[in-house]
Amino acid sequence: MPQMDRQQEKISETAIRTVIARPLDMKLEVATIPVSDVERAKTFYTGLGWRLDADFTVGDSFRVVQVTPSGSPSSVHFGTNATSAEPGSAQGLFLIVSDIEATRAELIVRGVAVSDVFHRTGPGKPAINGLDPQRRSYGSFATFSDPDGNSWLLQEVTDRLPGRVDTDITTFTSSIELAAALRRAASAHGEHEKRNGDQHDANWPDWYATYIVAERAGQPLPL
Repeated sequence: MPQMDRQQEKISETAIRTVIARPLDMKLEVATIPVSDVERAKTFYTGLGWRLDADFTVGDSFRVVQVTPSGSPSSVHFGTNATSAEPGSAQGLFLIVSDIEATRAELIVRGVAVSDVFHRTGPGKPAINGLDPQRRSYGSFATFSDPDGNSWLLQEVTDRLPGRVDTDITTFTSSIELAAALRRAASAHGEHEKRNGDQHDANWPDWYATYIVAERAGQPLPL
C-alpha cells in the first residue's frame, strides 16, 4: 500500500506540472436554449442555414434537437424537457461574424427580422444607428430573435483583442472567414508597398501570413 500511495502521489505531481505548463483543453460544445414548440424552432434554426446534427426522441417525454451555426465549433440544443428554463428566456446570445452587413442581408433573405446595424461609443452606452464609424472590431452589432423570443446578438469581429486567442494556433472556421482575412491582409499590404516606394514585394506571401497570424492573435500588425 505505501508503494501504491507513492505512485499516486507521483502521478498527481506530474498532472499538476502539466496543468501549470498548459491548462487542459475544455471546449464549449453545446448551449441549450428553451423553446415551446420544438418543430417550429427546428424549422427556424435550420432555415438560418444552420446544420442539423441530431434529432433524438425517447418515448413521449423527451426530444432533443442539435443545430450548429455555420462556421461555429459550438452547437445549440433545444427540445422537449431539454431544460427547465422558461421558453424565450435566453437573451443576448452572441454570434460573431466577420461582415455584419453581409450577414444581416443574408438573414433578411432567409425571412428573419433583423434589427438595423448599430454601434455604441462605449460599454453600457446607448445604441447609435449605423456601423461603427471606424469599422472597429467588436464595434458593430445587430439583433434578431427566434419565434419564442430567445435573442441573438450579431457582433462584427475582425481583429481579436490580445489574449483572446491561442497565439500558437491560427484557425478559421469557414472559407468566408479566411477570405475576409486575406482581403484585409491584401489591403494592408497595398499600403505597405506604398510606404516602400510602390516597389513590388516578392515576399508578399510571408507578409500576408505574418499579418493574418498577428491579427488573429491580437498582436502588433506588420507595417
